[in-house]
Formats: sequence, structure tokens, C-alpha cells
Amino acid sequence: MPEPKSVLETRVVHDMHRMGTTMLAEATRHPSAELAALDELRVFLVKNLRHHHNSEDDRLWPLIEQVAPGTAAPLADLTGEHEELDRALDELMAAPAGEPAFAFAAEQVRDIVHRHLDHEEPVLLPALREHVTEQAWDEFSAYVMSTVPPDAAYLAIGFFDRIATPNELEVLIGGMPEPVAQLVPMFRQQARATFTALGAD
Repeated sequence: MPEPKSVLETRVVHDMHRMGTTMLAEATRHPSAELAALDELRVFLVKNLRHHHNSEDDRLWPLIEQVAPGTAAPLADLTGEHEELDRALDELMAAPAGEPAFAFAAEQVRDIVHRHLDHEEPVLLPALREHVTEQAWDEFSAYVMSTVPPDAAYLAIGFFDRIATPNELEVLIGGMPEPVAQLVPMFRQQARATFTALGAD
């Protein structure tokens, strides 16, 4: 039986955050990585991680608490981890690209994100499978899509291409507004160029 769209979309976005933070941390140590590309990926990750976690704290967690008994305490713990990550993201944004402080901050963000997702998924994914209806998820997903930061948004397509199967890509792109979906080929080309500039290809 195919997994619900809620689980598919969440899993792919989480894997994007894992891959993106790892790519940034590794690129800071890559001698040929272009500073402009480093900064672009940094801004993309910071804006998207903040948006993702704010959407969870403000909208998804209250929804899950209503329908999934016993989740309030673990969800509150996850919000605390979001606050820890916010402080690390502040340090990442403040660090000059190309400096040792930038590499350290990128590695710190990577480690926090990976640890946080390892804590979050055993709570969130079963709740999505068992308690959140397709309609409730579609409403939440539509809100997320309508408020996602535009900064270097094309990179999401590049990460989706690396993470998702062809069938999963159809679901992900099918959920995008039509004007955005029409730009996907251009976004793919832009993402490949940025990944190359980071030394990731």
C-alpha cells in the first residue's frame, strides 16, 4: 500500500534538509566552492528550515495534538529543539562565507538538523499515517506552499531530483501551483549549476 502523501512529502523534505545541510558543511571545506553559491545555499537552508519549523509549531503540532493522544509532550520537546536550531541558524547567517566560523557554524547546523530529525520522525510519521486525514494534510500543505520563502527556491527542485523516485516527483510537482510547475525545467538547470559551483557534482 502506498504511503500517504503526508508521509511522502514530509520524508522528502526532511531528506532535503539532511542532504542540504550536509552539502553546505562539506562545501565549506571544498577549496573550489564558489562563495556566491555557498551563500545562496546558506540562505535557502536558513529560510526554509525556519519556515518549516514555524509551520510545524504554529499549525501542524496543534493539529496533531487534537487527533493523536499522547503527542503533546514529545511535540513540545521537538519545539524546544527548533529553538536550539534557531540559535545555530543565527550563527550561520552571521558568519562570513569562506571563513572558519562559517564552516564551524555549517557543521553545527548539520549536526543539529540530523539529530533533530532522528528524534522527530518516530513521533511525526506514525501520527501522520494513523491520525491526520488527507484533507487536513492538504490544507496544511497548501498553506506551506503559499508561504514558502522564495529565496533560491529552485534549489528545492534540485534536491527533490536527487532524493525522490520518479513517482514521488510526480506527486511533489503535481502539488505545486501551475505557474511554478512550468518553471521546473529551468529550476533544474539552475540547481545543477549551483551544485557544480559548490563542488557537489
